Amino acid sequence: MSAVRRLRNFWILWVTTIVLACFGNAVAQAGYRVTDLGAEGSDNLGCAMSVNDEGWTEIMAGNLPPGEQDNIFGTLLNGRALIDVDGFKLDLGTLGGQNSWMNWGEINDFAQVVGFSETAVPDPNGEDICGFGTHLTCSPFLWQVFHMSALKTLGGNNGQASALNDSGQIVGFAENGTADSTCPPPPFPRNRIQLPVLWQNGKAKARALPTVDGDPDGVAFWINDKGQAVGDSGNCTGTILHAVSWENGTASQLPDFGTGSLAQGINAQGQIVGTVGSPDNTTQYGALWQNGVLTNLGLLPGDFGGLASGINNRGQVVGSNFDSNFNWSHAFIYQDGVMTDLNTLLPAGSNLYATMANKINERGQISGMATVLSGPDAGNIHAFLATPAHQSMGLSVADVAPTRPKSNLPANAGEQHLQRFGLVHFGR
Repeated sequence: MSAVRRLRNFWILWVTTIVLACFGNAVAQAGYRVTDLGAEGSDNLGCAMSVNDEGWTEIMAGNLPPGEQDNIFGTLLNGRALIDVDGFKLDLGTLGGQNSWMNWGEINDFAQVVGFSETAVPDPNGEDICGFGTHLTCSPFLWQVFHMSALKTLGGNNGQASALNDSGQIVGFAENGTADSTCPPPPFPRNRIQLPVLWQNGKAKARALPTVDGDPDGVAFWINDKGQAVGDSGNCTGTILHAVSWENGTASQLPDFGTGSLAQGINAQGQIVGTVGSPDNTTQYGALWQNGVLTNLGLLPGDFGGLASGINNRGQVVGSNFDSNFNWSHAFIYQDGVMTDLNTLLPAGSNLYATMANKINERGQISGMATVLSGPDAGNIHAFLATPAHQSMGLSVADVAPTRPKSNLPANAGEQHLQRFGLVHFGR
């Protein structure tokens, strides 16, 4: 656009530019340079959940049954939280159990990382909050200076840390030990109240944040550098769900269509992104809240539902759409009122079909996951980092792979309980 402005006084060149732009593929568009962050060892899933302004990513790496690795309801067999710093990967370890993971999670600009980890202690209430089927207690953690430390709960056994800012403020959820009457009986994986919480630098005890509308449960998903946090409150099953923002300890419910919503990101301008239930309660859409006004971001052609999970200070939004079988289908970027399939902006040579975009930093770099198109890892899921290239890229991934690679997951997989990404499925 800046080039067009510089040439606007030269009407012949300006007209030529407009005419060529009308021919679509006749002009290669600027796109992204893609770094394939891979998967770990024999894992079939790698997903970059967060990216800081240095371009360092927090990655979840694990295994799911073949064909389930890109499905929202896939069964998680094992997992570890890692970071990638300029190509060097580091396993963050655990707090005594076999697995660590993240409920989105974050790495800030000081290389502090948050997430959750199993301990070696069986949960006395039979809960499975980490979601690996081990029924070990699940602890929120702060990782810094090559050491993982457990964060305190509200008196219960479990919790998860979702995000932290550059001041060291951490948000997530923690149990208070009280039985939750809104939870179904076993084998439902939880039975205690979970409250949104704020930790200050990981040293003080967890401070519960208020819920709205009398909701018993909640979670804080993100916090910006001003200390403004967002998340949701509702009941144990998610049949009641309200997007919430918190400022100075006060909770505000965000508008929706009466069918539920949750907030997953907030920038320094107070713009909030997340997901909102459709008015007919059949699916969900990516959502943007600005000055109290809700914008439904819509869906890419052929997609069934979606969410928006990241926003930077320029107002660029990233997120993910899924198909009617709840397979992740397209990563997207939303800017200037337009949703664009990220695959149309990735070079064909990347060999990755982006199905999930999670966060976007102030440099415009995007973290996410993608299906490998060919080679020995074809069909597996790799973490990726996309960096604006500001140059013509020729053919895009969408040109060589116009449809998402298929999964063989059964169509009824959506009936399972969702733990993997912290999403909530709105009733069908």
